[in-house]
Amino acid sequence: MPSVPRPEPVEREKVPAHVAIIMDGNGRWARSRGLPRIEGHRRGVETVRTVTNAARELGVRMLTLYAFSVENWKRPQDEVGALMGLLEFYLKKELKTFVKDRVRLRTIGRIDDLPAGVQKHLRHTIAETAQFADYTLVLALNYGSRTEVVDAARGYAAAVAAGKEKLNDGSWATFNRYLSTADLPDPDLIIRTSGETRLSNFLLLQGAYAELVFTPVLWPDFTKADLAEACAEFARRERRYGLTGEQVKPASTTHS
Repeated sequence: MPSVPRPEPVEREKVPAHVAIIMDGNGRWARSRGLPRIEGHRRGVETVRTVTNAARELGVRMLTLYAFSVENWKRPQDEVGALMGLLEFYLKKELKTFVKDRVRLRTIGRIDDLPAGVQKHLRHTIAETAQFADYTLVLALNYGSRTEVVDAARGYAAAVAAGKEKLNDGSWATFNRYLSTADLPDPDLIIRTSGETRLSNFLLLQGAYAELVFTPVLWPDFTKADLAEACAEFARRERRYGLTGEQVKPASTTHS
């Protein structure tokens, strides 16, 4: 079998600072192997460890993983319970590694609605890693962009009513302060695994200018090489933010 060419290494200055991933395909991975869905989720947790390390090694400064959406509560209750159990197990097991590797853990989403045990371990891990600044892992838990906007609008309205904000100051910078990502940079690159080509209510505002990469690889099979290829694709793109290509990269012409 011919070997698959490895992606060329990306220059550090071209590596996306913040990568966000929609981890999709655990169930299909398990089904294709005749295994229960939870086995796919267990394998997916192993991939989280692999990709967390890989991102740091490639020079990524922040990694956001879509771990559980507000819509995921609609899944069968035994699957939801198993997912919460896996999350709690992951947090218990990874704390020492986070501290050793100086990984800061953050979360976005309605965390207060998660099971008490998960909340306890999340808050403990966040507190134990808060002092680290070089690399951040953000878990999107009970998260959805639409509920985030609703929560932000409610918070902004309350601030206006309390006299802390001015109603006519409708800038993005002001509203952004009420999002759960207020103190986090926007993602440079959003990756979705499993071949699906939609964002599924994930970082819709923050990803307004993110580059998008969709890969057919199922999440449990996603490797450092796959992440490196996505970063290489990011490096090949021209990010214009509404400008023209000539404005972003002026032609090197000599004028007399």
